[in-house]
Amino acid sequence: MDLGSERPKRSFWQKVKDVALTDVGAMVKGIDEETISDLERLLLQADFGVDATMELVGELERAAKRGSVSTEEELRELLAREIQEILTGADAASPELVTPAEGPGVVLLLGVNGTGKTTTAGKLAHRCRERGESVIMAATDTFRAGAQDQLREWAERAGAEFIGGESGADPASVAYDAVEAAVSRGTDRVLVDTAGRLHTQRDLLEELQKIDRVVGRLVDGAPHERFLVVDATSGQNVIQQAEKFGEAVDLTGLVLTKFDSTGSGGSAVAVARELSVPVRFLGTGEQLPDLEPFDARRYTRELLGAA
Repeated sequence: MDLGSERPKRSFWQKVKDVALTDVGAMVKGIDEETISDLERLLLQADFGVDATMELVGELERAAKRGSVSTEEELRELLAREIQEILTGADAASPELVTPAEGPGVVLLLGVNGTGKTTTAGKLAHRCRERGESVIMAATDTFRAGAQDQLREWAERAGAEFIGGESGADPASVAYDAVEAAVSRGTDRVLVDTAGRLHTQRDLLEELQKIDRVVGRLVDGAPHERFLVVDATSGQNVIQQAEKFGEAVDLTGLVLTKFDSTGSGGSAVAVARELSVPVRFLGTGEQLPDLEPFDARRYTRELLGAA
């Protein structure tokens, strides 16, 4: 293979321009059916989801008919405005973790296997430690070989305390022990890393509900955050997972890992349009600092290649 002949990967915005601005004059007269179909396909491939795709393409078609979008900058401004409207239309939430008036703030991390949940726990612990908070990390996955060791390693890297359980122990009891220890020690934050589970496994979702109930007995309002960690490249599975996990517990936010705005950048838009769960953080790498609070304006700017 001649690597020198390979073309660089085109960004989402470049692909949009290729479809919508091939003939600027056509924009003034209105977008034809072929262009509409191409735009719909492009948005769906970028994981915008059906609802957001129909909304964006519909607004673009109406704007073109009015003659209000005929240049690259006008197209960018229209899409930016509509995408930000969708993103901010979801239940607004601060990127900062909820801190209760009394007792530790408890964060429950859940999701399917392989989404980067344990890594996210380590990054959150690092973020809390950077802000001067004391942290306990609880490993409630007592069945998968190596799960305890993985979280213990992240706790050491982040400068957090670690609490685990014996192999096969009740996951809810580990969560209870961790929160109880935090209460007695005056610890600021408890991060509960749960076992990865498929959103179709009813018994495991019920186990998650048990953990949720148990920690609430020790601290009023706990868990104060319930973050679903999802792989940003998993397309419509993000929606399906959020729906199913949301039926089991009341989600307060999503963490999108493996995020790449030039690839599957539409995941956050799809979630905001179809569900009432806000995106709270983006995972952008494998190191401790690689967790960013979600910012709708910055997200949109990067997605559309704006300066």
